[in-house]
Amino acid sequence: MNAVQPDTGQQILTKPATGFPAGFLWGVGTSAYQIEGAADADGRGPSIWDTFSRRAGAVRNGDNGDIAVDHYRRFAEDVELMARIGVSTYRFSLAWPRIQPSGSGPANPLGLDFYERLVDTLLGKGIIPVVTAYHWDLPQELEDAGGWPNRDTAYRFAEYVGMAADRLGDRVPLWSTVNEPWCSAFLGYCSGVHAPGRQEPAASLAAAHHLLLAHGLAVGVLREKLPATSRISPVLNTMTVRSASDEPADRDAERRIDGLANRLFLDAMLRGQYPADVLADTVGLTDWSFVQDSDLAEISRPIDLLGINYYTPMLVAARPDGQAPIRADGHGNSNVSPWPAADNVNFLPQPGPRTQLDWTVDSTGLHELLLRIHRDYPMVPLVVAENGAAYDDYVDPAGRVRDPERIDYLRGHLGMVRRAIAEGVDVRGYFVWSLLDNFEWGYGYSKRFGLVYVDFATQTRILKDSARWYATAIAHNDLPADDTIPGELL
Repeated sequence: MNAVQPDTGQQILTKPATGFPAGFLWGVGTSAYQIEGAADADGRGPSIWDTFSRRAGAVRNGDNGDIAVDHYRRFAEDVELMARIGVSTYRFSLAWPRIQPSGSGPANPLGLDFYERLVDTLLGKGIIPVVTAYHWDLPQELEDAGGWPNRDTAYRFAEYVGMAADRLGDRVPLWSTVNEPWCSAFLGYCSGVHAPGRQEPAASLAAAHHLLLAHGLAVGVLREKLPATSRISPVLNTMTVRSASDEPADRDAERRIDGLANRLFLDAMLRGQYPADVLADTVGLTDWSFVQDSDLAEISRPIDLLGINYYTPMLVAARPDGQAPIRADGHGNSNVSPWPAADNVNFLPQPGPRTQLDWTVDSTGLHELLLRIHRDYPMVPLVVAENGAAYDDYVDPAGRVRDPERIDYLRGHLGMVRRAIAEGVDVRGYFVWSLLDNFEWGYGYSKRFGLVYVDFATQTRILKDSARWYATAIAHNDLPADDTIPGELL
């Protein structure tokens, strides 16, 4: 099925000069399980999140994504909201179990039909579609066969990505392979606060490797199937890790967490090797025998962009022997740490304003992160693929959602992106997380990240003041001079 082709290849490759350059990608993001609903519609199979959310106590209030915000049926309305905001691009994920219900076997044509309708609707509004192939919704049958610690899952992923590329590749110019493999591996298989809810630190390291392998295999498939102008990117939840002091023990804690959070993934993808210190740190858990000879060459296939997600920095210190661990790391309240082989590290609370998730607001962490990646891995352009904040939003008597804290958050972080570009960092775009209030994983529907307020009972959508502020930034390709909210979006 053919549609209007976006003229995006050169736009994505445009090198920034200063400020926000011409062609800068202004976007919003979502993920399938968080917004689509329609969990049993049109042949969709169960995912690990369908199963996990039904486990007693796994998700706040027993919430699940069965309905979510009904995007599967309301996608045209949501695309219209994007058009009103003026975004140039929309990052969304494909639901693997909607396209390939069991994780193997033939594609489900009805699932692909949905994404084709979504892509064509976006293009009809002049919005560039950006596909994320994996945002955590592994088909349950693959988990039953071992999940991400099982090497075969990586090959099943590459097969599924090929099916999606065959149908959508002629109209989607930018593809992301895996989103935040740190979360899938360590929150899913180490601390168990995310699906599938396993607490197996050794298996989590195998999961991390196989997610990276899945990325590399998918890059190979996409290179074969996509037009030459298409661009391919992974998306990592890179972290700004800071030491509480210059004491050697605290510096070593910083090194250890930075290795597991950042270098494990960045070095594998961009240098074709795992950091020697991370291998040494984890030797008590695994011998890394699941890494085969050709794996790192596969994982480090060339990419066109690197998506980085940033929300808050992290402050670490060495934990004295006998002291109870301090876990102000924002990664759930499990008694099991999501950091394999880091039991001797404390995660300290930090001063400053906080979001509803109790995450410290510190935009300098994003600036620091952009400069660090530009310095250490200068060969790849960057995109800020997720950045946003949850606040206690509500509709006031006038029918308006006033969220000045989110506006401050976005202004501060976009300002740091602009500053990094002026300092020579090659940043091609910025995506607010998220377009819509949605199912926020283990927090259920209790945390709101959206630029658009959703009444979960009626599915009514209301543009928040932050959406209007973001519209002004997009219209001017720069930060608004003040916080005047454009009336035409009311």
